[in-house]
Amino acid sequence: MKNFDVIIIGGSYSGLSAGMALGRSLRNVLIIDSGKPCNRQTPHTHNFLTQDGRTPKEISTIAREQVEKYDTIKFHDGVVLKTSKIDDNFEVETDQAEKFTAKKLIIATGIKDIQPNIPGFAECWGISVLHCPYCHGYEVKNETTGIFANGDIAFEFSKMILNWTKDLTLFTNGKSSLNEEQTQKLQEKSININETEIEEIIHKNGQIQKLIFKNGQEFLLKALYAKIPFQQNINISEDLGCEMTEQGFIKVDPFQKTNIYGLYACGDNVTMMRSVSNAIAQGNFAGAMVNKELVDEQF
Repeated sequence: MKNFDVIIIGGSYSGLSAGMALGRSLRNVLIIDSGKPCNRQTPHTHNFLTQDGRTPKEISTIAREQVEKYDTIKFHDGVVLKTSKIDDNFEVETDQAEKFTAKKLIIATGIKDIQPNIPGFAECWGISVLHCPYCHGYEVKNETTGIFANGDIAFEFSKMILNWTKDLTLFTNGKSSLNEEQTQKLQEKSININETEIEEIIHKNGQIQKLIFKNGQEFLLKALYAKIPFQQNINISEDLGCEMTEQGFIKVDPFQKTNIYGLYACGDNVTMMRSVSNAIAQGNFAGAMVNKELVDEQF
């Protein structure tokens, strides 16, 4: 069994950023990654200084090439199935029945979006079905736009998206759960509320053309923002007793520490602010904080 100073589960933006910080700190690090980032369909990354407009793949490829130059960093392709803590070390087991141990563990696994069973939704996800106006809103500004959500989150999201377009319709995909005050406010702002259930999203190479409803009606559309549920990519709560937030994120303090000593988390799995730049910033900080903890223990 191979032992490291730090194991990082997740080798996308946050994990690579943490790895670079630790590589530059001369730490022996293993980065385990399955090669399936959640934004793999997204054509362009935005709102990221010096990288605005690049594809996610371009950014992650350059990042990995740079991290690989640090000779204390090792990579392993695979999926972590189980994590455990034995005495003062963490042990991880992969889908290839390989086991690795380390003094510290960083979880940078992102999240898995739970998409509705609507034909066309998955094909458009990250292309014209969008999760973040800061990442994609400028490119579809002033276009005929929809929001796929319901209840309080739909109300708050509608307020936000109205900044990018006034041609806005809220699709609740069934009976609206907005309260009377919320409904009235949206109507005052000329935001239409459509409760008809969606049958299918018609698209061309991921670009929405129109919605088809179960009653046979159609709605022409350029972009659809969606607030959908998610789950963690790893059962860190069950395996290690890691605390979670009410929203389902891994709970961390301002230093990216979880409630388990030696266990850190960073990236999309800890925050609703899902962006490449934020993931990189959190990863860099997590790497520095892990090194500081190791320094304090060894001094």
